[in-house]
Amino acid sequence: MDYTVKQIADLSGVSARTLRYYDQINLLKPKMVNDSGYRIYGEEEINRLQQILLYRSMGMKLEQIQSVLDDSTFDIHIALEEHRKQLLAKRKQIDHLLLTVDKTIRYQKGELNMSNNEKFEGFKKEQLEENEKMFGDEIRQKYGEEAVNASNQQWMNMSEKDFKKMQEIEDELFMTLDQLDQSKDLDSKEAQQAFDLHKNWLLYSWSEYSAEAHKGLAEMYAADDRFRKYYNDKAGKEIVDLLRDVIVKYANQQ
Repeated sequence: MDYTVKQIADLSGVSARTLRYYDQINLLKPKMVNDSGYRIYGEEEINRLQQILLYRSMGMKLEQIQSVLDDSTFDIHIALEEHRKQLLAKRKQIDHLLLTVDKTIRYQKGELNMSNNEKFEGFKKEQLEENEKMFGDEIRQKYGEEAVNASNQQWMNMSEKDFKKMQEIEDELFMTLDQLDQSKDLDSKEAQQAFDLHKNWLLYSWSEYSAEAHKGLAEMYAADDRFRKYYNDKAGKEIVDLLRDVIVKYANQQ
Protein backbone atom coordinates (compact mmCIF):
# COMPACT_ATOMS: atom_id res chain seq x y z
CA MET A 1 0.00 0.00 0.00
CA ASP A 2 1.21 3.48 -0.84
CA TYR A 3 0.84 6.59 1.33
CA THR A 4 0.92 10.34 0.77
CA VAL A 5 2.73 12.64 3.18
CA LYS A 6 -0.54 13.40 4.98
CA GLN A 7 -1.43 9.73 5.29
CA ILE A 8 1.94 8.69 6.63
CA ALA A 9 1.87 11.67 9.01
CA ASP A 10 -1.52 10.57 10.35
CA LEU A 11 -0.31 6.97 10.62
CA SER A 12 2.97 7.68 12.40
CA GLY A 13 2.33 10.87 14.35
CA VAL A 14 5.26 12.53 12.58
CA SER A 15 4.39 15.92 11.14
CA ALA A 16 4.31 16.50 7.39
CA ARG A 17 6.92 19.21 7.87
CA THR A 18 9.27 16.71 9.56
CA LEU A 19 8.76 14.19 6.77
CA ARG A 20 9.64 16.81 4.18
CA TYR A 21 12.75 17.67 6.21
CA TYR A 22 13.76 14.00 6.34
CA ASP A 23 13.47 13.97 2.55
CA GLN A 24 15.64 17.08 2.23
CA ILE A 25 18.46 15.60 4.31
CA ASN A 26 18.15 12.19 2.57
CA LEU A 27 17.20 10.43 5.80
CA LEU A 28 13.85 9.23 4.47
CA LYS A 29 13.29 9.59 0.74
CA PRO A 30 9.83 8.86 -0.67
CA LYS A 31 9.28 5.88 -2.90
CA MET A 32 8.42 8.27 -5.71
CA VAL A 33 7.00 11.69 -6.51
CA ASN A 34 3.85 11.39 -8.63
CA ASP A 35 2.82 13.55 -11.58
CA SER A 36 1.03 15.94 -9.24
CA GLY A 37 4.19 16.50 -7.23
CA TYR A 38 3.07 14.51 -4.18
CA ARG A 39 5.58 12.40 -2.27
CA ILE A 40 4.52 8.75 -2.16
CA TYR A 41 5.75 6.28 0.47
CA GLY A 42 5.63 2.49 0.34
CA GLU A 43 6.17 -0.38 2.78
CA GLU A 44 9.96 -0.07 2.69
CA GLU A 45 9.77 3.62 3.65
CA ILE A 46 7.31 2.81 6.44
CA ASN A 47 9.79 0.31 7.88
CA ARG A 48 12.63 2.83 7.67
CA LEU A 49 10.53 5.49 9.39
CA GLN A 50 9.82 3.06 12.22
CA GLN A 51 13.56 2.51 12.65
CA ILE A 52 14.18 6.27 12.66
CA LEU A 53 11.63 6.74 15.43
CA LEU A 54 13.04 3.84 17.45
CA TYR A 55 16.55 5.28 17.31
CA ARG A 56 15.28 8.77 18.10
CA SER A 57 13.60 7.38 21.22
CA MET A 58 17.07 6.12 22.23
CA GLY A 59 18.43 9.68 22.03
CA MET A 60 20.41 9.29 18.82
CA LYS A 61 21.01 12.29 16.58
CA LEU A 62 19.65 12.27 13.04
CA GLU A 63 23.09 12.09 11.44
CA GLN A 64 23.91 9.06 13.60
CA ILE A 65 20.64 7.38 12.63
CA GLN A 66 21.33 7.97 8.95
CA SER A 67 24.82 6.52 9.28
CA VAL A 68 23.45 3.39 10.98
CA LEU A 69 20.57 2.84 8.56
CA ASP A 70 22.73 3.39 5.47
CA ASP A 71 25.40 0.97 6.70
CA SER A 72 25.46 -2.06 4.40
CA THR A 73 25.98 -4.31 7.43
CA PHE A 74 22.86 -2.99 9.20
CA ASP A 75 20.64 -5.84 10.40
CA ILE A 76 17.13 -4.80 11.37
CA HIS A 77 16.56 -7.93 13.45
CA ILE A 78 19.64 -7.31 15.59
CA ALA A 79 18.65 -3.66 15.94
CA LEU A 80 15.15 -4.56 17.10
CA GLU A 81 16.45 -7.11 19.60
CA GLU A 82 18.83 -4.54 21.07
CA HIS A 83 16.09 -1.94 21.27
CA ARG A 84 13.82 -4.49 22.99
CA LYS A 85 16.51 -5.14 25.63
CA GLN A 86 16.81 -1.43 26.32
CA LEU A 87 13.04 -1.05 26.62
CA LEU A 88 12.84 -3.97 29.05
CA ALA A 89 15.60 -2.45 31.16
CA LYS A 90 13.77 0.88 31.17
CA ARG A 91 10.51 -0.84 32.11
CA LYS A 92 12.25 -2.55 35.00
CA GLN A 93 13.53 0.79 36.26
CA ILE A 94 10.04 2.30 36.02
CA ASP A 95 8.52 -0.71 37.80
CA HIS A 96 10.95 -0.21 40.71
CA LEU A 97 10.07 3.47 40.96
CA LEU A 98 6.33 2.74 40.75
CA LEU A 99 6.67 0.21 43.56
CA THR A 100 8.41 2.82 45.70
CA VAL A 101 5.75 5.43 44.91
CA ASP A 102 2.91 2.98 45.65
CA LYS A 103 4.47 2.03 48.98
CA THR A 104 4.98 5.70 49.82
CA ILE A 105 1.33 6.48 49.09
CA ARG A 106 0.21 3.68 51.42
CA TYR A 107 2.77 4.80 54.03
CA GLN A 108 1.45 8.37 53.91
CA LYS A 109 -2.10 7.04 54.36
CA GLY A 110 -0.98 5.02 57.38
CA GLU A 111 -1.75 1.71 55.67
CA LEU A 112 1.75 0.24 56.15
CA ASN A 113 5.11 0.86 57.77
CA MET A 114 7.96 1.80 55.48
CA SER A 115 11.61 1.70 56.51
CA ASN A 116 14.02 4.43 55.46
CA ASN A 117 15.80 1.90 53.25
CA GLU A 118 12.54 1.08 51.46
CA LYS A 119 11.92 4.78 50.79
CA PHE A 120 15.12 4.94 48.72
CA GLU A 121 15.18 1.39 47.34
CA GLY A 122 13.60 2.26 44.00
CA PHE A 123 15.95 5.17 43.39
CA LYS A 124 19.01 3.09 44.29
CA LYS A 125 17.92 0.26 42.00
CA GLU A 126 17.33 2.71 39.17
CA GLN A 127 20.83 4.17 39.57
CA LEU A 128 22.39 0.72 39.86
CA GLU A 129 20.69 -0.55 36.71
CA GLU A 130 21.63 2.60 34.80
CA ASN A 131 25.27 2.09 35.83
CA GLU A 132 25.10 -1.57 34.82
CA LYS A 133 23.71 -0.68 31.41
CA MET A 134 26.34 1.97 30.74
CA PHE A 135 29.48 0.60 32.41
CA GLY A 136 28.75 -2.98 33.55
CA ASP A 137 30.85 -4.80 30.97
CA GLU A 138 33.89 -2.53 31.39
CA ILE A 139 34.03 -2.58 35.17
CA ARG A 140 33.47 -6.33 35.37
CA GLN A 141 36.27 -6.93 32.90
CA LYS A 142 38.55 -4.58 34.83
CA TYR A 143 37.71 -5.46 38.45
CA GLY A 144 36.03 -8.88 38.26
CA GLU A 145 32.55 -10.19 39.05
CA GLU A 146 33.14 -10.63 42.78
CA ALA A 147 34.33 -7.07 43.38
CA VAL A 148 31.52 -5.53 41.31
CA ASN A 149 28.83 -7.66 42.95
CA ALA A 150 30.14 -6.76 46.41
CA SER A 151 30.09 -3.07 45.48
CA ASN A 152 26.53 -3.35 44.15
CA GLN A 153 25.37 -5.07 47.32
CA GLN A 154 26.96 -2.38 49.47
CA TRP A 155 25.18 0.26 47.39
CA MET A 156 21.79 -1.42 47.83
CA ASN A 157 22.34 -1.75 51.61
CA MET A 158 23.15 1.93 51.96
CA SER A 159 21.07 3.81 54.52
CA GLU A 160 19.14 7.00 53.81
CA LYS A 161 21.70 8.93 55.86
CA ASP A 162 24.64 7.54 53.86
CA PHE A 163 22.80 8.05 50.57
CA LYS A 164 22.34 11.75 51.35
CA LYS A 165 25.91 12.07 52.63
CA MET A 166 27.27 10.55 49.42
CA GLN A 167 25.37 13.13 47.38
CA GLU A 168 26.65 15.95 49.60
CA ILE A 169 30.23 14.74 49.14
CA GLU A 170 29.80 14.67 45.37
CA ASP A 171 28.43 18.23 45.39
CA GLU A 172 31.40 19.37 47.50
CA LEU A 173 33.77 17.56 45.13
CA PHE A 174 32.50 19.52 42.14
CA MET A 175 32.76 22.82 44.01
CA THR A 176 36.35 21.98 44.97
CA LEU A 177 37.21 21.00 41.40
CA ASP A 178 35.76 24.30 40.20
CA GLN A 179 38.13 26.15 42.55
CA LEU A 180 41.08 23.96 41.55
CA ASP A 181 40.38 24.53 37.87
CA GLN A 182 41.23 28.19 38.32
CA SER A 183 44.80 27.45 39.45
CA LYS A 184 45.31 23.87 38.25
CA ASP A 185 47.87 23.57 41.06
CA LEU A 186 48.12 19.87 41.93
CA ASP A 187 50.11 20.73 45.06
CA SER A 188 47.36 22.95 46.45
CA LYS A 189 45.06 22.21 49.36
CA GLU A 190 42.16 22.12 46.88
CA ALA A 191 43.83 19.28 44.99
CA GLN A 192 44.35 17.28 48.19
CA GLN A 193 40.76 18.00 49.21
CA ALA A 194 39.42 16.90 45.82
CA PHE A 195 41.26 13.60 46.15
CA ASP A 196 40.03 13.01 49.70
CA LEU A 197 36.45 13.80 48.71
CA HIS A 198 36.52 11.44 45.74
CA LYS A 199 38.08 8.68 47.84
CA ASN A 200 35.46 9.11 50.58
CA TRP A 201 32.70 9.15 47.95
CA LEU A 202 33.97 5.85 46.53
CA LEU A 203 34.07 4.16 49.92
CA TYR A 204 30.30 4.37 50.20
CA SER A 205 30.08 1.76 47.44
CA TRP A 206 33.52 0.07 47.64
CA SER A 207 33.98 -2.66 50.23
CA GLU A 208 37.66 -1.65 50.63
CA TYR A 209 39.99 0.99 49.19
CA SER A 210 42.64 0.21 46.57
CA ALA A 211 44.95 2.93 45.29
CA GLU A 212 45.56 0.97 42.08
CA ALA A 213 41.84 0.53 41.49
CA HIS A 214 41.31 4.24 42.19
CA LYS A 215 43.92 5.20 39.60
CA GLY A 216 42.43 2.71 37.13
CA LEU A 217 39.01 4.27 37.63
CA ALA A 218 40.47 7.73 37.04
CA GLU A 219 42.02 6.59 33.75
CA MET A 220 38.66 5.12 32.74
CA TYR A 221 37.02 8.48 33.46
CA ALA A 222 39.43 10.18 31.07
CA ALA A 223 39.29 7.52 28.35
CA ASP A 224 35.55 6.82 28.24
CA ASP A 225 33.29 9.45 26.63
CA ARG A 226 30.36 8.43 28.85
CA PHE A 227 32.30 9.13 32.04
CA ARG A 228 33.68 12.35 30.58
CA LYS A 229 30.19 13.52 29.70
CA TYR A 230 28.84 12.76 33.18
CA TYR A 231 31.58 14.66 35.01
CA ASN A 232 31.84 17.52 32.53
CA ASP A 233 28.05 17.99 32.48
CA LYS A 234 27.89 18.02 36.28
CA ALA A 235 30.72 20.54 36.48
CA GLY A 236 29.59 22.63 33.54
CA LYS A 237 33.13 22.56 32.18
CA GLU A 238 35.96 20.20 31.17
CA ILE A 239 37.30 18.84 34.47
CA VAL A 240 37.81 15.10 33.87
CA ASP A 241 41.52 15.31 33.02
CA LEU A 242 42.11 17.49 36.06
CA LEU A 243 40.31 15.00 38.31
CA ARG A 244 42.31 12.15 36.78
CA ASP A 245 45.60 13.96 37.42
CA VAL A 246 44.62 14.66 41.03
CA ILE A 247 43.67 11.04 41.70
CA VAL A 248 46.83 9.62 40.10
CA LYS A 249 49.10 12.03 42.04
CA TYR A 250 47.60 11.45 45.48
CA ALA A 251 46.74 7.76 45.09
CA ASN A 252 50.47 7.16 44.52
CA GLN A 253 51.04 8.62 47.99
CA GLN A 254 48.64 6.23 49.72
